[in-house]
Amino acid sequence: MRYLITLTRTAQPETPPPAELMSAIMQLGREATESGALVDQSGLLAKTAEVEVVGGKLTVTDGPFAEAKELISYAIYEVRDEAEAIEWANRFMRLHRDMWPGWEGVSQVHPLMTF
Repeated sequence: MRYLITLTRTAQPETPPPAELMSAIMQLGREATESGALVDQSGLLAKTAEVEVVGGKLTVTDGPFAEAKELISYAIYEVRDEAEAIEWANRFMRLHRDMWPGWEGVSQVHPLMTF
């Protein structure tokens, strides 16, 4: 089954991500790719547009939007079950917790429908 895992940053230190963190993220990505679990991943740019339907009217609003939270990346995994998808997300978040004190965020694990 495929899962979309999103990453939203909720707090970030003034310092850039440590080189050790970036190296560990790359290693985790290699491991996930070599295992066949990681299908796709990418960071997301702050430039955003919203297309909204309210009261039967379509509205397009260009971003970026000034919000405390920011969706910053996604990954698509093809794994046996939700528990495995959650474990990949957990490993990714542990790297941030352990290697970048003060960074906070949320990963959401979404099962994808297949047709």
